[in-house]
Amino acid sequence: MTTTVERAERSKLPSHFGWIYAALMVTMLLSALDQTIVSTALPTIVGELDGLSHMAWVTTAYILAATIGMPVYGKLGDLIGRRSLFLAALAVFVAGSALAGFAQDMPQLIAFRALQGLGGGGLMIMSQAIIADLVPVRQRAKFMGPMGAVFGLAAVAGPLLGGWITDNTDWRWAFWINLPLGAAALVISAAAIKLPRKQVKVAFDYLGTALMAVAVTSLILLCTWGGTEYEWTSPTILWLGAATIASAILFCVVESRIAEPLISLRMLRNPVFSIATLIGMIAIGLGMFAVISYMPTYLQMVYGYSATESGLLLIPMVAGLMLTATTSGALVSKLGRYKGFVIAGMAVMPVGIWLLSTLDPTSSVTLLCVYIGVLGAGMGLVMQNLVLAVQNAFPQKEVGTATSSNNFFREIGATVGVAVVGAIFTNRLTDALAGIGTNFGGAGAESITPAIVRSLPEALRDQVVNAYADALMPIFAGLVPVILVGTVLALFLPNRKLKDGDEEPEAAPELPTAAA
Repeated sequence: MTTTVERAERSKLPSHFGWIYAALMVTMLLSALDQTIVSTALPTIVGELDGLSHMAWVTTAYILAATIGMPVYGKLGDLIGRRSLFLAALAVFVAGSALAGFAQDMPQLIAFRALQGLGGGGLMIMSQAIIADLVPVRQRAKFMGPMGAVFGLAAVAGPLLGGWITDNTDWRWAFWINLPLGAAALVISAAAIKLPRKQVKVAFDYLGTALMAVAVTSLILLCTWGGTEYEWTSPTILWLGAATIASAILFCVVESRIAEPLISLRMLRNPVFSIATLIGMIAIGLGMFAVISYMPTYLQMVYGYSATESGLLLIPMVAGLMLTATTSGALVSKLGRYKGFVIAGMAVMPVGIWLLSTLDPTSSVTLLCVYIGVLGAGMGLVMQNLVLAVQNAFPQKEVGTATSSNNFFREIGATVGVAVVGAIFTNRLTDALAGIGTNFGGAGAESITPAIVRSLPEALRDQVVNAYADALMPIFAGLVPVILVGTVLALFLPNRKLKDGDEEPEAAPELPTAAA
């Protein structure tokens, strides 16, 4: 039976909320799709553009730019309103997509992917924050769950769509396909999303934004170039390390003194925010993106599947994610608590990654699909419930900043995770291919593609296949202890009751400061 509270909460939703929700789901799909759509096309792209050593940057550039943009969108949304920012982010995303499709070399592609990311980061943040503007927290889980499922759907639809496009047309359409979808989303959003514009005088944190961008960029360059482009003890890497530390310290100093900080350091003393953010960095940022980014390459190179088939084989992951995300969302709304679901997800995720690390070229594809499904089920229990916990811990006027800050740190984990895994994988693979000592049928190691691997003599093909397997799977095994840290953290996540209606969050005790 519907309760009085639920009836009252439903009545607060705008009459055209269905259109708004549809628009937000479409834009969330677009932004999430482009984090993964290049994964199955990546072997062909780097082969055609002669860029094996820059392979990780095609994904990293998008995530890096999105990460830098997230806190900016979140803060400005709280200050001036979200509708105009949301539409601007969508326009930037579409422009970046058009330009990426025309890229003639790897530097151009990486630059245009970064432009895409600047728009995509805004879409991810604004979608979640607009939901928070319109839906009370207690009922929000019902809507956040499907948004998490869409994110998971994009994780598989991206590689699948990218693979189909690569096999049947040209990899450039992996970017151009965003143009009609983006235009439709822009029209729907402009017509349906009606939010009040806040008439405030904005004192934006320009210095903090610049320092944050320097810190994040330096960190990612360090992770990407260290041990590959440059030795870890080289002057370049040491300077990047110094720049990361110095800019991060200066950022904290600026944020502690400015009236409207980009990322409020006070939030870090909230145990819900700090623990949920750490879990997101470890589980979703590091665990999820590292696996999604490189599993399609493994399927193509080791099993010999086409780009389309390698995308289809990721469907069990999204099936598991969608099932647990939507189910847990409904249960969280009913029970008003989220902690148990996060703990369960964090117990399942390391099991899934460890199972994947046990695969070798002789393992059956059925077994691989089961293992991927286990990982997806764990992710579905964690993803949106962490965002919900953070939003529940702050008053409505800070929801945008809290949501963007949480996503910012999660994307830091994703960027570092993809960069580190990509750097280690590329380094191990390059050494292994060099040890084979051949030109691979006329192509160098930098230009090897799945088609070339399939055309090699059986003995040589087996060596290349084993090189890919030996380069990647031990890295997955190394991720397991890191994910287990997130499992332990989940045990300490405060289990605060979800707010009903417009009530403010429970008073959350702050973590003790050094002075205390």
